[in-house]
Amino acid sequence: MQRRSAGKLWVWLAILWLAGGAAWAATPQEEAWQAKMDAGLKAYRETKYAEAAALWLEAAKEAETSFGAQDPRLATSLQNAGLAYIAQAKFADAEPLYLRALAIREKAQGPENLAVATLLNNLALLYDRMGRYPQAEPLHQRALAIREKARGPDHPDTAVSLNNLGALYHAMGRFEQAEPLLKRALVIREKALGAESLEVTVTLNNLAELYHDQHRYAEAQPLQERALAIREKARGPDHPDTAVSLNNLGEVYAAQGQVAKAAPLFQRALVIREKSLGPDHPRVARTLNNLALIAQAKGNPAEAERLLRRSLAIQEKGFGVDDLRVAGTVQYLAEFYAIQDRRADAEPLFKRAIAAWEKAGQPEHPAVATLLEGYAKVLRQAYRDAEAATMESRAKAIRAKAPSARMGPQEAPKD
Repeated sequence: MQRRSAGKLWVWLAILWLAGGAAWAATPQEEAWQAKMDAGLKAYRETKYAEAAALWLEAAKEAETSFGAQDPRLATSLQNAGLAYIAQAKFADAEPLYLRALAIREKAQGPENLAVATLLNNLALLYDRMGRYPQAEPLHQRALAIREKARGPDHPDTAVSLNNLGALYHAMGRFEQAEPLLKRALVIREKALGAESLEVTVTLNNLAELYHDQHRYAEAQPLQERALAIREKARGPDHPDTAVSLNNLGEVYAAQGQVAKAAPLFQRALVIREKSLGPDHPRVARTLNNLALIAQAKGNPAEAERLLRRSLAIQEKGFGVDDLRVAGTVQYLAEFYAIQDRRADAEPLFKRAIAAWEKAGQPEHPAVATLLEGYAKVLRQAYRDAEAATMESRAKAIRAKAPSARMGPQEAPKD
């Protein structure tokens, strides 16, 4: 079934709110900067991410010229521009903006300021998504230390860092370290925010995902069921957040071979998403992927292919043919064709997905190892052993650096 990157709990939107409000608007220079920030925020909310990035970069130039190279407003502009790049999967473009913003905030506000902790957290999450786990870990740890010292060990902000560090350890395959952090985050959130708060559902999901990946389905299932119940009560039965939990619980059932239980959950998630988000929304595509795998499990390859092709068309229309966010569905289709012994159809798709990661500047991401291994199997079946050995060797080298990989469209609820 479709697997999401465990617990990639983005907090980018917390930065966006800094763009509004015109808190500094007094002089003409301040008003000009604020106008660009507000315009960028409007574009972002309308999913015009390239336009938002351009506007926030203009705001950054305005801030540097008017307020100086060490002004926090410059850091805010850079942070927001980085956010817009991330929304476009332009991770390599986002990184230098976050690094510069971090340097500004550390100098202007001190290395243990809570604003610094937020930036450390977000930069770590960026490295998580790029598969650069060794670089992410000390940033998460430092953010946690700042928040524990400033907020206390039982504050919800501390829970955010515990949650994200636990998610990182999950992604790195360090399950024994991940579990106590996620459990602690859950206890804090239940106590501070209430057992039925929506924030609690995020950690319930992450802990369930951890158990899922350890094949501890009996422990994962009640957590996903609880998350679904909370969201249905808080959001309603037809809300997109409810669809996320329907999808997650469906995956637990599917992993246990309970296709009859999983299929109606995926179908319900699809109906909600098509109605609330539109038939061509990327999250519709993600549900189509799961339904395709259900169709395949039921012995209906023609229906599986139709669903995967529809999913791919939606994502290509929304993101572009070469966008990294499309690579997961390309991989699903490649693996489907490989299983069907349609090697001529599978090979170009494996190549395309690998190329998407390479183009994004992430040739050593763990997900690339998964793709290389799948491609190598296709080559072996075609008796192209020398080429297969090359792919296997490259995958092995990637695995040695970061052994865990989760491929496919990511759908973790945002923290």
